[in-house]
Amino acid sequence: MIGPSDRKDLSNRKDLSDRKDLSDRKVLLKGYGNPAREDDGLGPAVAEELERLHIAGLTVDVDYQLSVEDSAALAEHDTVIFVDASIDGKEPYSFSRVEPKRQESFSSHSVSPEAVFYLAMELFGARSDVYVLAVRGYSFNMFTEEMTSQAKKNMREAVNFLVSILHTGIFQEF
Repeated sequence: MIGPSDRKDLSNRKDLSDRKDLSDRKVLLKGYGNPAREDDGLGPAVAEELERLHIAGLTVDVDYQLSVEDSAALAEHDTVIFVDASIDGKEPYSFSRVEPKRQESFSSHSVSPEAVFYLAMELFGARSDVYVLAVRGYSFNMFTEEMTSQAKKNMREAVNFLVSILHTGIFQEF
């Protein structure tokens, strides 16, 4: 897991042979959360900011939550980045690789990125690189579309981080 303070100059990375031009990769960015619950809207807000940038090769999707149907979209992309709000995660965000994990039961409110990835592998033969960007939020209880000022700051830093990795094509942790 990395955060902004963990980033180094890309020229110091041990192996740059993994570098990919985004033009040769299909990338899905899936922001999810409830924009009507204060900072829970961080995932959709980040996704909407990236969509405004019109980055070639990037598909952006927004929803309130993940569903089993998301496994089909995951399987169609080389790289998938799930973006969600974090209640108690690292500030301003954390970025980590997702490993597939079988989930014994599903409900409409509890499908994890790991379970979506597992289904994509099992049902569609997906071999995508999958990551989670967890953006730190602070308030989730009020019914308002206004995020806290600190969450907005974290969102801007997360967007800058995503733009950087999308332009370099380096998605591995470094």
